[in-house]
Amino acid sequence: MAYMEPSVSRLGQKNLAGDNDALFLKVFAGEVLQVFEETNLMMPITQQRSIASGKTAQFPVVGTASAAYHTPGESILTTDDGSGSSPAVSKYLSRIKHSERTISIDGVLVSSAFMADIDEAKNHFDVRSAYTTQIGRELAYHADRALIRTVIAGARADVDRFGGTDAKFLGAQVNTTGDNTTYTDAELIEAFAEVAQKMDEASVPSEGRYMILNPAHYYLLTKSGSNAINTDFGGMGSIATGEVLQVSGIRVLKSNHIPTGTDAAGSIFKSSLINNDVYDDHDSTGTVGAGYSAAAAYNTVGIAFQSEAVGTVKLMDLAVESEYQMDRLGTLMLAKYAMGHGILREECCFEVVTA
Repeated sequence: MAYMEPSVSRLGQKNLAGDNDALFLKVFAGEVLQVFEETNLMMPITQQRSIASGKTAQFPVVGTASAAYHTPGESILTTDDGSGSSPAVSKYLSRIKHSERTISIDGVLVSSAFMADIDEAKNHFDVRSAYTTQIGRELAYHADRALIRTVIAGARADVDRFGGTDAKFLGAQVNTTGDNTTYTDAELIEAFAEVAQKMDEASVPSEGRYMILNPAHYYLLTKSGSNAINTDFGGMGSIATGEVLQVSGIRVLKSNHIPTGTDAAGSIFKSSLINNDVYDDHDSTGTVGAGYSAAAAYNTVGIAFQSEAVGTVKLMDLAVESEYQMDRLGTLMLAKYAMGHGILREECCFEVVTA
């Protein structure tokens, strides 16, 4: 009687055939993707576009129209507006500006970990799951940090999206604490009102407005007596949950990734593999930063923006690879993406600062 190999169930094998680790990789990939999506704050509330090939993507920019009362009998097409322009300009026809914003793909960002067989065997907990969480978080955190810095670059820009210096198309820094280096809750509420006013004056849409504060200033709004949660003043929040929903029509969020001080020489945000110069490309001097890093110090406590403020272009969305390396007796796990970030509308960008 011929010897028959025993039928062994391999937990990572799909339908009892193929790679013994096929399903393990999918579990790992699913966990990384879930952690990334749960952790990432900025990308779901800003603009995104995916491209199948190429190195850049363009976002069209359209200006505003004009209006004028019509005098009976005058031609809408040819009546001179009297400005003396050459050629003559109709006083009825809108001259709508057009431009585009280009966002480039940065280098491939990777987060990886190697697990030796012997170390994994000795561990008394699921080390793969722990590594998965850390890899997913780090990629999400980096995207958040880059987008927050992009909003700050938009707030500091002195060149608008049409290449001019029209104040109504520019963002701003907001300081309602004067020469102080810290805010009171009342001063912070004033900052919300000033941002909302500036957005209204620039005709920024009222929906999709956000302010992201560092934890110290976020929880300042939740303290007892703060009007941000005082229902007598229409406050929306709770001391019990430590949440503030919105102030001045702006949704309030918190993040530990608001930059402070200056970036070190070797900062990842100054990498030569970053192809978006969000500070210099929107400054008349072109000497205020490199990549996603500003040359000047960050005295930032928060950012405010509308969802059309900044955008992300993806060439390689989040992907995961895993490989057993026989010569090293262990498994290499890697997650990666290739994307870039850029400013779309400066007038939607605000930076809340101290002295």
